[in-house]
Amino acid sequence: MAGREPSAHQYTLDHVLNVDTTRFMDLEEPSYAYMFGFLQADGHLAQEAGRKGRLTVEINVRDVEILGEFQQLTPYNSSIRERTRSTNFAETHHSATWTLCSLEARTTLNRLGLPYGRKSKKIAPPRVPFSRRDYLRGTIDADGSVGYTGQGYPFISLTTASTAVGAYLCRYARQLTGAEHIIKRNTRDGIYNVVYTKEAAVRLAEDLYYPGCLALERKRTAAGSLDSWTRPAGMRVAPPRQRWKDGEDRVLLESGDATEAAQLLGRTVASCTLRLWRLRSGRIPMPPQEPLAQ
Repeated sequence: MAGREPSAHQYTLDHVLNVDTTRFMDLEEPSYAYMFGFLQADGHLAQEAGRKGRLTVEINVRDVEILGEFQQLTPYNSSIRERTRSTNFAETHHSATWTLCSLEARTTLNRLGLPYGRKSKKIAPPRVPFSRRDYLRGTIDADGSVGYTGQGYPFISLTTASTAVGAYLCRYARQLTGAEHIIKRNTRDGIYNVVYTKEAAVRLAEDLYYPGCLALERKRTAAGSLDSWTRPAGMRVAPPRQRWKDGEDRVLLESGDATEAAQLLGRTVASCTLRLWRLRSGRIPMPPQEPLAQ
């Protein structure tokens, strides 16, 4: 019986590929956090018979450089191919596709929160420590926009079907800029369109697209251009939104009259009218009962 080489157990995939796979998708690393956000938004993880499967990312060929960055960050064999085809949106669409087949890599991505198959509503921010702004920049580069509105106001936006991702961006932006957003799916296709404009957009773009970060070059350039915007003289600054508290909701319901409640709470009649309708129609939950005095 042939003897086994004593050191055979020491040979791992790292030795075969001559690379270090131990740090792959460490989401505390900015580049991997960005890459994971991009893959969640624009990647597709497919599972086939046995151990087969693949991760693919297809984007417009103008952004092919970012796929090259992903290939450099990935210590497994992968490929980038270009193709030209007709789509519902254009007669000629020139795209580039990055393909990664490694089972080990796919398993890592899946465990971090990249589902197999249809994923748009299921994705969520990672449950492990991760670089927040880099992750969000990745989702915006894949499924968002940066630039100026038709009226000349700076904006940064994200289009997503995921409640968790949309809410996370709102929470992050509120902590950074003070801008308050409540996400709501649009009635046409059930998608969230989260948009920040003016000073909030400038501050958010400055934070997400910091010098030296990994990003789509065209969006990095667009984000940099927002910094030159200044509010025109005479443009009114909207006051910060005053959040409703449970006690205020109880006062409003007990009164049942928006005009009376507005005087009691120091709010506008319009605000009280809308809040009362939302409570009564079930659009927002009723406040919990006030605890009994001991």
